[in-house]
Amino acid sequence: MRTAIRLSAGALTLATLAACGSGNTAAPAGSAAPGKVAVAASDTACKVAAAEVAAGTTTFAITNGGSKVTEFYVYAPGDRVMAEVENIVPGLTRELIAELPAGAYETACKPGMVGKGIRNALKVTGEHKALTADAKLADAVAGYKRYIKSQSDTLLVKTQEFVDAVKSGKIDEAKALYPVARTYWERIEPVAEIFGDLDPAIDAREADLADGEKWTGFHKIEKDLWIHKDISGSGPIADKLIADIKTIVDKSNAAELTPLNLANGAKELLDEVATGKITGEEDIWSHTDLWDFDANLEGSKAAVQSLRPVLEERAPDLVKTLDEKFTAAEGALDVHQEGDGWKPHDELSKAELKTLSDSINALAEPISKIAPVVAK
Repeated sequence: MRTAIRLSAGALTLATLAACGSGNTAAPAGSAAPGKVAVAASDTACKVAAAEVAAGTTTFAITNGGSKVTEFYVYAPGDRVMAEVENIVPGLTRELIAELPAGAYETACKPGMVGKGIRNALKVTGEHKALTADAKLADAVAGYKRYIKSQSDTLLVKTQEFVDAVKSGKIDEAKALYPVARTYWERIEPVAEIFGDLDPAIDAREADLADGEKWTGFHKIEKDLWIHKDISGSGPIADKLIADIKTIVDKSNAAELTPLNLANGAKELLDEVATGKITGEEDIWSHTDLWDFDANLEGSKAAVQSLRPVLEERAPDLVKTLDEKFTAAEGALDVHQEGDGWKPHDELSKAELKTLSDSINALAEPISKIAPVVAK
């Protein structure tokens, strides 16, 4: 998730390609297929066609009729993210399937992908049979939570090593540890980002900041390391980073997830690649974007693999396609390995970046089909 993503012309093109390759369609603002809740988003409005829906799974069809890239959220009290879809480029419709128990919620559109968003109340009523009543879906969630636990345990260790190096003034060591620690963060980001402001506190880029917002987290230290080349004053930021990581790991391990969190999260991670890592706008100073790219791909695959028994039963042809596209995307990335890591982003040619982009877009299309299969 991003508090904001500043898309260059090239990034916007990649985002559009990703959206078009993922089953998204242009549609008149406010229109939606029967059984779906239309959301007409613009630069100044967020018109949700229904203020009340039945408990269970709801499909929102969000059409961006504005001039800015937008995103759509469903929030539980305390701004806990129940479901989200990001990088909705102007002129396109993207769908989001959410599982919502009875209760009071808010929807939000975020034109420009900044701020608290344009909000509407959403009431969910009635009873429903949770998707995890299906034993295989319950097993999928349990398996994915074990993955989150293993990755978050290592995230704590590697981030502490990074923080210790920063506080000791060891610039070269901190530079080497920066992409390693971020690898574990990027793998679990779909779960971590459901906890509102903690995610931007850890992962906001300078371009993400709203006016007057204090900048903390990985990318603040990244700039100190690579641009300022001075981390003598970075100790407090490093201390806050590890404290925030500890908090979000505790919350992530305790979170109640739904099968749709896995399905939507797998797609979100690929969107991260298509709109940030490919363009070099994520790790703009260290150029370690391919580390994040690989971690997002691995995190996406872990979510899909957790759901595999269900997909094999309900959509075996989709499983075959997913396997083929994951293999192709991994192969396109593997040629850029360098030692135990990855080549700097700025050493790749435009043609090489396009090959990577094409492979991710090709994978995003079948992944976008997982949520409807899970929600059956």
